[in-house]
Amino acid sequence: MLPDTALPKAVPALPALPPPVLRTAALVRHNTMLLLREPGPLASRMILPLVFVTLLRPLYTAAEGTAAGTVQAVTGTLVTFSLLALSIVGGSILTERLWHTWERLRASTAHPLEILTGKAVPVLGALLAQQALVLGFGALVLGLRLDHLPLLGIALLCWTLTLLGIGSALGVVARTHGELSAAYDIGGMLLSSLGGAFVPLAALPDWVRRIAPASPGYWGVSALHAALAGDASRVLLCGAVLIGFALASGLVAVRGLRRAASRSAL
Repeated sequence: MLPDTALPKAVPALPALPPPVLRTAALVRHNTMLLLREPGPLASRMILPLVFVTLLRPLYTAAEGTAAGTVQAVTGTLVTFSLLALSIVGGSILTERLWHTWERLRASTAHPLEILTGKAVPVLGALLAQQALVLGFGALVLGLRLDHLPLLGIALLCWTLTLLGIGSALGVVARTHGELSAAYDIGGMLLSSLGGAFVPLAALPDWVRRIAPASPGYWGVSALHAALAGDASRVLLCGAVLIGFALASGLVAVRGLRRAASRSAL
């Protein structure tokens, strides 16, 4: 008879993941596949910022000096084109609404927050990749100094969560792709301009400087400038305001989905 030590021991079963986690993971995987099947919009949001920052940098460095001009060119381009990338998350939500696949999702047990998370996570990765590409290009090609990476990571994450919230809200509120296109084209350029992405706020009229804090772009640009300068307190302040924008717009998106589900049920 074999000793007890020779007998194989039972392997403890891994704890089962909660159903909301499994549903969210399935939605993340599905939406990642959809995003990769249509890489055109994503590729354009990756390539165009590099072209613009290369063309605009000489203008900024001539006006502000090499270091400050490079920071302005890189951060302004990053904020502007990440706002234009709202089309990715907003378009994916609107397409499902127009195809009436939201009704099938809502007929399941998936919560609106799970649906939005499944849409948001792949886009979060795409937006962070876009911003990392712009910053990496600025550092390797244009000489941008990245001395405070933890602060820069906090600023980028807060800014990206804000973009996800706004994009989700636009995708829920817009009724057609034309409305969505007008919203992120006009809104993106307006918010980035008011935030000082194109022209430093010091060079803008006084009335623009007064209303600039109402724009998420202002806090995005400020957070990036503070992170590059190593100003931790300013980064945390700007990050807190950006998270506020993200929560407010995310609440609009969730409520919009719930109203749409109620109308579909009726």
